[in-house]
Amino acid sequence: MLVSEVNIVPVKPNNGLVAFASVVIEDSLYLGSIGVHSRLDGTFRITYPTKKLGSKELNLYHPINRDVGKLIEQAVIEKCQQLFKGRDENDRHHKASDKNGQTTLFTGQLSTDA
Repeated sequence: MLVSEVNIVPVKPNNGLVAFASVVIEDSLYLGSIGVHSRLDGTFRITYPTKKLGSKELNLYHPINRDVGKLIEQAVIEKCQQLFKGRDENDRHHKASDKNGQTTLFTGQLSTDA
């Protein structure tokens, strides 16, 4: 499996949420609204979207294979580390961006065929 594209959209930090991610799998499947949360140690974790129906919370989608989940997580976290690298604590809302103030696309390829 190949994660062919990753896009990160930073948001104003709220309860650990710092960005939303979208990924494209094998140039065929788009997965969006993946939450990116910062941990106290400075690392990141991701969460998949859910929908609340009454008192129940339903998963919209999530990996069912540990290797696929790790591959998506690794691609998103790698892109976040690039994007948030060197952020200034005095920056408004700790906003992250590239040199031009824009989010960037992941251009590398990650594969489970290692």
